[in-house]
Amino acid sequence: MKILLATDGSKYSEDAARFLVKLKLSPDDEINILYAVSWVPVLSEWEILYADFKAIQEEFAPRIFNSTLDALKPAKAKLSTVLKEDYPDKAIVDTAEESGTDLVVMGARGLRGVGSLIVGSVTKLVALKSHKPVLIVRLPEVSKSGSMKILFATDGSAYSDAVGKILASIPFPDNTELTILNVIPTVFRDIPERFAVEINDRIKNIVADTREKELKESEKIIDKAYKDLSGKFSKIEKMIKFGDASTLILDEAEAAHADIIAVGTSGMRGLKGMLGSVARYVLNHSKSSVLIAKM
Repeated sequence: MKILLATDGSKYSEDAARFLVKLKLSPDDEINILYAVSWVPVLSEWEILYADFKAIQEEFAPRIFNSTLDALKPAKAKLSTVLKEDYPDKAIVDTAEESGTDLVVMGARGLRGVGSLIVGSVTKLVALKSHKPVLIVRLPEVSKSGSMKILFATDGSAYSDAVGKILASIPFPDNTELTILNVIPTVFRDIPERFAVEINDRIKNIVADTREKELKESEKIIDKAYKDLSGKFSKIEKMIKFGDASTLILDEAEAAHADIIAVGTSGMRGLKGMLGSVARYVLNHSKSSVLIAKM
């Protein structure tokens, strides 16, 4: 597996590095550490200071790389570093494409995170733009001990299948636990509750028949994901819930003490190539690390 670890020397980036140490990486795996610096504003506004900034870069870039390399020492993977002068989000996305990266790993904050109170602005941009799977690592997953727990939210779409494939390829520890969740939308979600109770028996029968069909389809979705991942995870739990996917995914992740929420970036009420509404909500509000993938 080829992993691109984006770093800026912050503790959030080093948390991401420590997460990678938890994986069962081998000498055949690669971790490419990327540090990106944008000098465009400097050149346009204070070009005379460019030489001074270059000197600062030459001084601090090695220190940032060395700090990250120290955090990755226990990992058995091959390690390399790359320094780029570009907007960080563009550098990360472009490098991932050019290098044939399988997974981009980032800290939840730290990379120009001042622009967002929920998740770092660069992290969010990479999640939006990257065609490669992205894992956003948050502190709780890094600091806890015991078996790793993953909540995989699937709707049976090709986008969810893409998440399943990356889950199967990441070398998680042997005792990692997986919960496969499918959420069935509430039938009367567009009708206020006080009016829904007045719906007549005929409509209720139609709803009951529809719900039965939805349950059967949900079971098929869960069973397919289970079959695809049963050879990878020794402990898998199946779960079907009714309601709003965005909030239920977070609720179930918190209840299960999930370390990672895995969700497709589109398909769940999203547009192709964009970050779907469910994935966006999860990314912004999750207390867990988040793994997102596009087709």
